[in-house]
Amino acid sequence: MRKFALLAVLAILIGLGAYMYSSRHASVAAQSTTPSTTTTTTLVTTTTVVTPPAVCGQPASATSTCASWTARDTWTGGPTPVYTTSFSPFASYPGVTAYASWIRTSGTDLALYPGYEGPGVTTLPRGPEMVPPSATPRLLATFNSGFYEQDGPAGFYVNHTLYFPMVRGLATVVRYTNGTVDIIDWTGATRPGSDIVMARQNLPLLVNNARVVPGAADNAAWGLTLHGAPAVWRTALGVDAQGNLVYAAVADVTAEQLAQTMLELHVVRAMELDINPEWPIFVTYAAAGARGPSLDVPNPNQIPNRFLYASTKDFFAVFVSARPGEAQPW
Repeated sequence: MRKFALLAVLAILIGLGAYMYSSRHASVAAQSTTPSTTTTTTLVTTTTVVTPPAVCGQPASATSTCASWTARDTWTGGPTPVYTTSFSPFASYPGVTAYASWIRTSGTDLALYPGYEGPGVTTLPRGPEMVPPSATPRLLATFNSGFYEQDGPAGFYVNHTLYFPMVRGLATVVRYTNGTVDIIDWTGATRPGSDIVMARQNLPLLVNNARVVPGAADNAAWGLTLHGAPAVWRTALGVDAQGNLVYAAVADVTAEQLAQTMLELHVVRAMELDINPEWPIFVTYAAAGARGPSLDVPNPNQIPNRFLYASTKDFFAVFVSARPGEAQPW
């Protein structure tokens, strides 16, 4: 009898286990045949598309009016590659306006082109000296570069060509073969290594470790200004903590004020680019093929289709990327 009782208990346990197994798997099967809206929603909400942070001027307070960013180059169809804005960086100088651009570095290529005079005298081939017409279908933006070589010796490397040797201790915008871009204090050799596809230097870092460098207060160290005025048009290029680029052009500021403006734009490192009224320019395009160019820095000394024909000075261009670290159009 004991043997039959044990067999009966065992049969009950096996039946209970089978019931639980079939119930659980029936539930899973029912879920798997239901449209996966929940899963899709979860994936969307956990995928964050980085956008520019708010810019509120200085000093920021609870009553500050923060500048809104405007999406540019939306014709690409993907995450917006470029945003622009303008704001008053200093409450004590309400007449000063900063014009800023944020460039998403993932999915874009930063390119550098010599002009027919800038960055300086060379016997090396200068390339197209403009945006190559074959590359305009993926052109996103163009903007000014740095000083002439005669005004500040600095490294210039692009298209496997070292036009001017790299100088230690200078701020350098670099694009690497892995597709990333950075602004660094150059500590390397006179020629960039094989992991670098583009490098352009201009003066020391203006912002480092998210702080204005002590030397920024010495205005004379940041370039000869028109008529010797301390406050002139100045431009800068910075990189934020996520590796995206930030460009700014500001009229009537000192070098230190330019650095403070870059901090308000949340950069961790920045370098000064061109100064004085003739050079500041940032252009975006309303459609592929460089159609509908617009000056996002309202400089009366510039025109929207600058860089679509031979340029006097070197300049930067931003393209939709085909693959990380690719050679720039040439």
